[in-house]
Amino acid sequence: MPFYLAISLRTILISFIPILTTLSFINFSAHNDKPSGPINSNPAIDSIFPVIKLTSGDKQHWFGYYDKLQVDPSGRYILGCEVDHFFRSPTPRDTLRIGVIDLQNDNEWRELGISTAWGWQQGCMLQWVPGSDSEIIWNDQQDGKFVSHILNLKTGQKRTLPKPIYTLSNDGTFGLGTEFNRIQNLRPGYGYSGIEDPYEEFRAPEEIGIYKLDLKTGKDEFIVSIAEMAAIDNLGENLKDHWHYFNHLLISPDDQRFILLHRWRKEIEEDGVKKRSGFITRMITANIDGSDKYILDPSGFTSHFIWRDPVNICMWTQPVNGIPGFYIFKDKTTEITAVGKGIMTLNGHNTYVAKTNKDWILNDTYPQGIGRLQELYLYHVPTQRKVVLGRFHEPIEYSGEWRCDLHPRYSQDGKFVIFDSTHEEDGRQMYMIDISEIVGT
Repeated sequence: MPFYLAISLRTILISFIPILTTLSFINFSAHNDKPSGPINSNPAIDSIFPVIKLTSGDKQHWFGYYDKLQVDPSGRYILGCEVDHFFRSPTPRDTLRIGVIDLQNDNEWRELGISTAWGWQQGCMLQWVPGSDSEIIWNDQQDGKFVSHILNLKTGQKRTLPKPIYTLSNDGTFGLGTEFNRIQNLRPGYGYSGIEDPYEEFRAPEEIGIYKLDLKTGKDEFIVSIAEMAAIDNLGENLKDHWHYFNHLLISPDDQRFILLHRWRKEIEEDGVKKRSGFITRMITANIDGSDKYILDPSGFTSHFIWRDPVNICMWTQPVNGIPGFYIFKDKTTEITAVGKGIMTLNGHNTYVAKTNKDWILNDTYPQGIGRLQELYLYHVPTQRKVVLGRFHEPIEYSGEWRCDLHPRYSQDGKFVIFDSTHEEDGRQMYMIDISEIVGT
């Protein structure tokens, strides 16, 4: 499988940027470039790294969100999604195909299943069940309900759980979920189409919210209602007249607490573009049973986040009376510390690379400048150094709901990074970069 320059010829031609005179399409099959210098010699190293293309052809391939396990523990099998090419919201008639790539068999794609419950940004919540080298899980639509399937790749046994999942515990025994039709009603693109929200006329329904789902028995337990959170004022503002929903759930590394983003909007928008923006967000943490809730970030600007450890959360936000940036928030306190100040200056999809003692943050940016370049980079926390892995052009047709964020994911051994990109002629595909020599894994 050939290697390709991180900035493709297509990127350069469309961007019309000065590097046209110095860079061209280069094949790295004969050798692997190394970083241009020691990683600590400069705050921003302008390096070109070999990029392996994992998928290609006349279908779109991608994974979805950045906080899921895409790679099995051995580092051999990579999960992905496949659909036909189109630029619109998916309908229940649009079938997504789930597959696995075998890195030790010429990147062969093997189809594993299908789903009709999916979106462009988060796919169908496909992921490896934590702690397992054989089981994967994804959401689907079946008999008028959203469900989740667990498939054992070794035995072929598949079982169906009565509810979909949003996030999984790190011990692989349970998940948390919320109502995807509610999300679709209030923020199209992050929920699923096909099943109406039965509470679409209610601003803050008591009957729906967050549930805990046992992955073995399928038993679910209702733990937090939307009405319960909507009843709590935010920075002195009464929220009862707004429209509320939950989004972006994530369980802490010790499986004791979880994050939820509580979002609301003043009006129901009919315009498709307006429906995808205009919401206000606060971050709330709680015990796994829904008790001991704490409003960690009431600013209204909480965006992407990741647990650093069981008590600290790294997120992009604009704290109350603060400036936009990445910060470490200590759970159940008002302690806030800036991270990557002056370096990680743009919102992105941030995680801590596995097996690096939380020293390395993996991150990206949205398209920037006339060239619409998305930057993929690593940030070394102890030395405040940034290593740019590449910049990738996103064509203008990939915008809005069906945009293609890089959403970088690390392998469980911390040796390589996988991301989604549209910088080549065949559109949305998956790519891989080896980072082992950079981060020391």
